[in-house]
Amino acid sequence: MTSRVLFGGLAFAGTIAFVSCAQAADLPPAPPMPAKAPVAYAPQTYNWSGIYVGGNIGGGYSNSWWSDPITGANNDNFNSWGFLGGGQVGVNAQFNRLVVGLEGDFDWTNITNKGNDSLGDTLNANAQWTSTVTGRIGAAFDRVLVYGKGGLALAQDQSSLTDLGGNTASGSFLRTGWTAGAGIEYALDDHWSAKIEYDYLGFGSQAMNFTTPMLGTVSSNAGLNVQEIKAGINFRFGGGQ
Repeated sequence: MTSRVLFGGLAFAGTIAFVSCAQAADLPPAPPMPAKAPVAYAPQTYNWSGIYVGGNIGGGYSNSWWSDPITGANNDNFNSWGFLGGGQVGVNAQFNRLVVGLEGDFDWTNITNKGNDSLGDTLNANAQWTSTVTGRIGAAFDRVLVYGKGGLALAQDQSSLTDLGGNTASGSFLRTGWTAGAGIEYALDDHWSAKIEYDYLGFGSQAMNFTTPMLGTVSSNAGLNVQEIKAGINFRFGGGQ
């Protein structure tokens, strides 16, 4: 009797264990542990701060107007395109998106305006070089900088009058005026950037006297404005990523 009870108990326990294992095998697998979220790193933006030097090349369009040296009345208007090229140096400081700075540039030009007065005498105005000293303010969008500028404008003016006898009187003087412009610049890498820019230089009128054997001494008020479109490249010390 005792042996039967013992074997029966063992059989019952084995049956229970078998049933439990079968039920466990039918259960769905445990859900996987949630994956750890990756750490997000904000991309580092370009910094426009630093001193820079560079060169530029482009074209200029000048408008020159003269009061008639003979009659003193009316203004004769002369317009001309020409080549320009030179360099620039400046410094930027960046505060978040705001970029402020100072810049000076100098460009040689061959912009020459020619016309005639009421007698047919030849009037000639040649802007030999232009220069500006400006403040700049802009907005940075990572490697793209959009800016405006304004300040002092200078130009070396070589003007002349040639009478009908072929006699020429000329004078060279420094014009001073104002400038305003805008541009866009793109950072090629941590130090090099390329830009395109438009500038307007306004000089107003200047009184001039010319003396030739045929005319004696005649006077004229001559004005000059110059518009410049330049492409340039800069090398920046500092800044970058």
